[in-house]
Amino acid sequence: MRQNSTRHKLFEKIESCKNYAIELQKGLTAIPAICPKNGGTGEYDKAVYLEKELKKLAFDEIKWINAPMKEAKQGIRPNIIARYKGTNSNATLWIMSHLDIVPPGERSLWKTDPYKLEVKGDKIIGRGVEDNQQAVVSGIVAVRAMMECGWRPPVDFALMFAADEETGSAYGAGYIMEKHKHLFGKNDVFIVPDAGRPDGNLVEIAEKSILWLKIRTKGKQCHASTPEMGVNSFKAASDMIVRLKSLYAKFPKKNHVFEPPISTFEPTKKEANIPNINTIPGDDVFYFDSRILPDYAIAQVMAEIRRIAAKIEKEYKVKIAISTEQETKAAPPTPVESPLVKLVTSAAKEIYRNNPKPQGIGGGTVASFFRKAGFPTVVYSKLDEVAHQPNEYCYLSDLLGDAKIWTLVAMNLN
Repeated sequence: MRQNSTRHKLFEKIESCKNYAIELQKGLTAIPAICPKNGGTGEYDKAVYLEKELKKLAFDEIKWINAPMKEAKQGIRPNIIARYKGTNSNATLWIMSHLDIVPPGERSLWKTDPYKLEVKGDKIIGRGVEDNQQAVVSGIVAVRAMMECGWRPPVDFALMFAADEETGSAYGAGYIMEKHKHLFGKNDVFIVPDAGRPDGNLVEIAEKSILWLKIRTKGKQCHASTPEMGVNSFKAASDMIVRLKSLYAKFPKKNHVFEPPISTFEPTKKEANIPNINTIPGDDVFYFDSRILPDYAIAQVMAEIRRIAAKIEKEYKVKIAISTEQETKAAPPTPVESPLVKLVTSAAKEIYRNNPKPQGIGGGTVASFFRKAGFPTVVYSKLDEVAHQPNEYCYLSDLLGDAKIWTLVAMNLN
């Protein structure tokens, strides 16, 4: 009965934070945190603003972890950790979000200024409000409610605000896990609110391996009216694209934890070869995206792709160079029977009145860094999946609902 009373008070306090959540979203949206690779200066200004807001609350610890990067403002990519101690510090529940955003893209597609928060009823509009400020703010709201109710959870509750999620996390979660793993205890668990569905039914516990390839075909350029004088790189590359479809039959296993339950092998980006119609191209480049079930090693897939390429080279008298754009081995999945998975699933069902279930996705999220280190990790949020789109938005009710879920998990984790 006492726990029900505490939960009621905490939820009431979370609901009272609507205007506070909007103000935080407004402040964060006004400070673009775009990485230098994408034309920005990084997260420094946003981190300064966030630290100022965190210091208004009664956190037991606020700590900066700075990854050096000379191209970024102040020469760093800042990560912030804020800890609220529980009645027992033998374990920590981490809510991990990220500070960086992507550029707004084509401005003409935006109905509002992407860096000026627009509020329309329950909908909050602006670049970054979903990806990943819904997570940033929901974590802060959950802790503020605990503090204002004078309640401490049975475990430590910590917020990690990371850099560089949008471009690989080498200066964010990856840097923290490599250089500062001592911050984490063996009983720690992680929630990463960086993916989800509009119905809130996805409790992500596993990811596929990722293999992105750049495939360059070299032939011989010539006039299109005399094809016998050249070697058509585009024709050879096109045949290779068709033959790569055989990877689906070569690696056919299904795992229904994942959606879709199969490995996927798809040609994607295509670079321009020649600008005119009447020339046979001697150089052609396309890209290939593979999402591979953990049942198969990346090396197996690469070997088959190289075998196909060798046949194309022989038949068309071309040279094919295959380079890796990204290669990420799947992390061990978080077990379905993990207490964290059960708690998140139960909490989501209670808050959103839905039917959440543990699933795997095509990958990848920063959850892989924590899973590879052996920590139970769940990716969860209720959102409309409008990240990177013009007129990005989130719902205030989802933000507050997520804060309630983090609170419920904290209440029952021991």
